[in-house]
Amino acid sequence: MKKLRNIIALFIILLAGCSMEGAGLDTDFTNQTEKAETQEEPVVENETSPADSKNAQETSTDKKLVNVQLVKPIDGDTIKVNIDGKEENVRFLLVDTPETNHPRLGEQPYGQEAKDFTRKMVESGQVQLEFDISHRDKYQRLLAYVYVDGVSVQEELLKNGLARVAYIYEPNTKYVDQYNEIQKEAQQQAIGIWSVENYATDRGFDASVINSPKEEKEPSSNSSSCDIKGNIAKDGEKIYHMPDQQFYEVTKPEEMFCTEQEAVDAGFRKSMR
Repeated sequence: MKKLRNIIALFIILLAGCSMEGAGLDTDFTNQTEKAETQEEPVVENETSPADSKNAQETSTDKKLVNVQLVKPIDGDTIKVNIDGKEENVRFLLVDTPETNHPRLGEQPYGQEAKDFTRKMVESGQVQLEFDISHRDKYQRLLAYVYVDGVSVQEELLKNGLARVAYIYEPNTKYVDQYNEIQKEAQQQAIGIWSVENYATDRGFDASVINSPKEEKEPSSNSSSCDIKGNIAKDGEKIYHMPDQQFYEVTKPEEMFCTEQEAVDAGFRKSMR
């Protein structure tokens, strides 16, 4: 009888163990299912995220450039193009270059250089226009930011000292801060229009700095050969101009020298033009 009780007790223990093992398996399966379900959500988010990011980038950096056909350059800051089958004069927004045919002064200093620079650039590739808010001026010219193969013509003119930032009228002011920074660099280097003191002003290109050759060639009664003009730029750089150089006659001197060595000894460098 005792042996029979032991067998029954052993059977009960074995039966209880099997039930616990089954319960453990059920619990593990439930946990694995829950983990799998929670891991699926990030995968879906990652699939859509790159597309959203790309769209945001395109929206923030994309410029609406319109391809046009160049007809001819007119001046440093004006060109004629064919757009939608119609010829239009395009005035460059926010910049001003010296003219090549001023009604009173004729060709202004650096006017031809600015025109030649613009001509070479617009003839070198695809001309593109970017419009601001207002599209025309009072002369019915198109107003635009001009590019050649994506490179800004306005910025290149400013970098090379061939234009000044000007005609800033709301609402067409998209790049005015950017252009002013580029202009400051050209002024510090005293290049182009900034190499002649007081020539480029906030009113335009000042005719008062253009003096008659006779007046400038007679600085004193001591010697008629002391005709080297010393000009001091806005940033303090000292430049001297020889009588045979391009902008000698329009340069207003602070000092006159008899020899180049005398100018060099005074801290002046020779003009590059």
